[in-house]
Amino acid sequence: MGVSTQTLDAGWAALKRSMMFYRGKAVGTAAACDETVDPLNYDQCFTRDFAVSAIAFLLRGETEIVRHFLEVTLELQSRERRMNYFKPGLGVMPASFKVVHDSDEEHLDSDFGEQAIAKVAPIDAVFWWLILLKLYTSASGDTAFAQQWNVQKGIRYILDLCLTNRFDLFPTLLVPDGSFMIDRRMGVYGYPLDIQVLFFGALRAARSLLRPSGENIEYAKAVSERITDLTYHIRQYYWLDVEQLRQIYRYRSDEFGLASDNHFNIYPDAIPTWLESWITDNGGYFVGNVGPGQMDFRWFAQGNLLSIVVGLADKPEGHEILNQIEGRWSDLVSAMPIKACYPALEGRDWEMVTGCDPKNTPWSYHNGGSWPFMLLWLALAAMKLKRNALAEQALQLAAKRLEIDQWPEYYDGRCGRLIGKDARLFQTWTIAGFLATHDLLNDPDKLSWFNFENTIVGPH
Repeated sequence: MGVSTQTLDAGWAALKRSMMFYRGKAVGTAAACDETVDPLNYDQCFTRDFAVSAIAFLLRGETEIVRHFLEVTLELQSRERRMNYFKPGLGVMPASFKVVHDSDEEHLDSDFGEQAIAKVAPIDAVFWWLILLKLYTSASGDTAFAQQWNVQKGIRYILDLCLTNRFDLFPTLLVPDGSFMIDRRMGVYGYPLDIQVLFFGALRAARSLLRPSGENIEYAKAVSERITDLTYHIRQYYWLDVEQLRQIYRYRSDEFGLASDNHFNIYPDAIPTWLESWITDNGGYFVGNVGPGQMDFRWFAQGNLLSIVVGLADKPEGHEILNQIEGRWSDLVSAMPIKACYPALEGRDWEMVTGCDPKNTPWSYHNGGSWPFMLLWLALAAMKLKRNALAEQALQLAAKRLEIDQWPEYYDGRCGRLIGKDARLFQTWTIAGFLATHDLLNDPDKLSWFNFENTIVGPH
């Protein structure tokens, strides 16, 4: 793929340095190994970050570290805990953990959100855990691990969290700001696309992992029903292309009854001025959020790319998402793949939505910054639709800068040419995303691991 051996070797050396050990076993990777600044919580293993490292390790045949990660986080899931005198539900997975050494002993110190900025619970951690369990099983062939009673119990705990009765009328999940990769206030409260896509992928993973016996039969039935409802809801109400934009522009508001066309009472004047000329004639994407009186028309890369990977987007929608990226390459990719969100919030919008967040200033961090780890999501989406050239082009862009810039966490600026002003160097998921993309393009047969419709459970 035109990537130098030196760059690949440097990347693997840096990734190996980030490995964390517990009881003599590698159990994860620290978020970053930047020795020039205070580590803060970057010396911990974050579930969402490790998901990218795990894929890199699986592609290299190093499956044991992924299994050990799944084991220790499952152990942490089952521990009873209290946060501010409140006892959260069983099934919650830690946002992060680290290995602490006290004298001659070592133990795991975990964070379920109580230590996080703004104390936001890590909604996405449970979904990444299920997705990683599915990928580990596919890559290793170790179906026995997923069938262990404690693993099956852990899956059911997660499903209890997600499928419980609630007041909501929608099959999507209601979550707060800061509950996933965008872990600061960015106006994504409600039903953000990223969470719904991860939820869908996790449900598909759970369906393939649950043993079809005993109480699992009812869980599998509930999962299948939710997948059907969620698929219809996202494709029907989140999808946006030129034709759908025309319809929204002519919506009548304040409709009542089952015959309503404007189901969420979206006001046409809410359509932003940039959108009409930005959406391409042959492109489309899932909007960032939909709820009562709300349609967030911003583009969010992770949700759209993963919708292709996990099969939430059908084939035509998937091609239109890639068409939109290709048609707006200078906006979404430019010098470094790929912008987390487009466009950036600026001026009064930035003040009101982010609360004047000094980290999420316009075209920085989550607010229009570029995140190299999502190169892997772009590659997986492109390869699934046999458009490898997009992935190869993006990989070449990343290869020009990442090693020279010491593998930054993110880039700033409209074109993504500036190393993020607060970016950690030697960021693990930046390194792992680059390495995994290279290995996947060189061994495309392993793309089959990412088929979320596969049935991988053992005998009844």
